[in-house]
Amino acid sequence: MNRLVSGCMAAALIWSLPLTVHAATLDIGIYGEPASLDAARVTGAVYDNDVLGDLFEGLVTLAPDGDYQPGVATDWSVSDDGLTWTFNLRDDARWSDGKPVTADDFVLAFQRALDPKVASIYANLLYPLKNAAAINRGEANIDTLGVQAEGDHRLHVELHQPTAYLPTLMAHIIASPVPSHLVREYGNDWTRLEHIATNGAFMPRRWVSHDHIETVKNPHFHDADSVTLEGVNYYLVEDLNTGLSRFRSGDLDVMRDFDASRYQWLKDNLGNAVHLHNQLSTYYYALNNREGHPTSDVRVREALNLALRRDIIVEKVLQGAANATSALVPDGVAHYDVQTMPGVDGDITARMNKARALLKDAGYGPEHPLDLRLRFNSRDDHRRIAVAAAAMWKPLGINIEMVNAEANVHYAEIARGDFDIARASWVADFDDASNFLGILASDNTKNYGGYHSDKFDSLLTQAAAQPDPDQRQQLLEQAERQALGDYAMAPIYADAARNLVNPDMTGWEDNAINRHLSRWISLNP
Repeated sequence: MNRLVSGCMAAALIWSLPLTVHAATLDIGIYGEPASLDAARVTGAVYDNDVLGDLFEGLVTLAPDGDYQPGVATDWSVSDDGLTWTFNLRDDARWSDGKPVTADDFVLAFQRALDPKVASIYANLLYPLKNAAAINRGEANIDTLGVQAEGDHRLHVELHQPTAYLPTLMAHIIASPVPSHLVREYGNDWTRLEHIATNGAFMPRRWVSHDHIETVKNPHFHDADSVTLEGVNYYLVEDLNTGLSRFRSGDLDVMRDFDASRYQWLKDNLGNAVHLHNQLSTYYYALNNREGHPTSDVRVREALNLALRRDIIVEKVLQGAANATSALVPDGVAHYDVQTMPGVDGDITARMNKARALLKDAGYGPEHPLDLRLRFNSRDDHRRIAVAAAAMWKPLGINIEMVNAEANVHYAEIARGDFDIARASWVADFDDASNFLGILASDNTKNYGGYHSDKFDSLLTQAAAQPDPDQRQQLLEQAERQALGDYAMAPIYADAARNLVNPDMTGWEDNAINRHLSRWISLNP
């Protein structure tokens, strides 16, 4: 063995446990609330990681700068053929009810995440595990999953092909353990506050639906002595102006986004409280490729992309606080070169003329206008971008009906395919191009537009089985060129991490995946 590392509630519903008063509580503004405290049942938004990342710890965890380090596992090793990983678990890992965290808790967590009845949005992240994809498709028994406990403190993970970045996947919330003793007793109700136990630095105390989630320090966390916060409160703040006001008044220590168009004003007035940092993230419009939608026609999708003036959106709407892109995989992803969508960087007049010709060829014109429905979640910046895009498409005779909803409703609707165009974004779960390209795979629940290409899927499969990093890169880049040539979606800009952070707070470090565990943070008096 080669040693690699050592070292859903109704709107009015309130769940609560007995209250106590704590000082040194971190108050964070998030733009949506988790659909569940069960990682297998979340919708896949940034705020899921904010909350569940503090409540649960996987085999691997994140340092403040985003680097990966041992979590529940003290160390791990991999066989010479790269197919078997062994994780040794710390013997002082405990659930918040005092019960030990065991290897069986991870086995059950992985099985639940891949159970097709659960339909986890993040199931595909575990596909490197042996039989994982077949299980998730309902083609294999869940007991055949390549994960096995050897006693309480050792976990063996078998892969169907070598996956060098497996430890980074083990830091994702979908790879968090579940308290098997509670799951077996309460089933899916194990996350109710009167039952739940967590193994992270914090545990939930109260949830006021559509308002806030209160957590307190977990005294059984293995590193509890180094956690200085008494608790963390997560406040639902969908309106960025409200979030800014609450931050400026001292109600919030962190606001997990700000209006990009106000960046310069914020820098002038809030100074080093304003954090803008490169992030592995892409803001895009999903285009519905399914039959029955005008956007199922590649000519329509190409026309929409040709008419988008991404530079104008970034410069005028976002005031330069992002970088325009026509690619899905952003600049900065390791071992990967940025690709470009064909034709979208040319002269705008020529692009518009070609777009008109494409739409005419597709059967649209004055006698048959193109009516499309654009969905976005309720925020001023999303609305402004939608208005700008609609204005760019208007000269083509395209009429846009805008539909907005709060974040959870928005993502639920687009997951059902109820749209023509839909705002979406992807923030890297780990630093690899496959994490971005995977959302266009035919069997990925994040493939909101229902894009399907046998060639694209085949290239991803070939890349996953390719041990040579250079050849793997070529296959992944070829796959992206295929999707971009199909105009599968409409990339708009490579996003940045935007945060407002209390300057008197220590332990916060900007990082490329924009994940920040509260266990590292201290509030200075």
